[in-house]
Amino acid sequence: MKCPFCSSFDTQVIDSRVSEEGDTIRRRRRCTACDRRFTTYERAELVMPAVVKRNGTRVEFDINKLRASLSLALRKRPVSTEDVDAAVARIEENLLVSGLREVESGKVGELVMSELRKLDQVAYVRFASVYKSFEDIGEFVKAIDEIQVPPRP
Repeated sequence: MKCPFCSSFDTQVIDSRVSEEGDTIRRRRRCTACDRRFTTYERAELVMPAVVKRNGTRVEFDINKLRASLSLALRKRPVSTEDVDAAVARIEENLLVSGLREVESGKVGELVMSELRKLDQVAYVRFASVYKSFEDIGEFVKAIDEIQVPPRP
């Protein structure tokens, strides 16, 4: 590990601790050249699958775009930030454990709709209307009827 103060590569680990969540390791280090101390963090590097859009182009998965989509659908709805964060985490985990290198944008949209259905019915219909490009009132009625049926696990 390179010292951030003198750029020496000769450093020693003084102390290591696992975070409370268990997903990172905090290491306290000392540079043998300048004797200054600094902290580093280690975490597993997880690679999200690329998203294949409807037109066939591939883009990197963007968690900020996912969060923005959920936030837009949930705008002015009584859903806590913690609930939104949990939904984002579930979608992200679902994509990670799939083991896929690429995922269709439609699959991501379905995961979002599934989470919105659990969080808020109005937000679900909002998102579905844009995602499925509703063209008439009948499609809204159909989406509302889908909410009336309990979601499948």
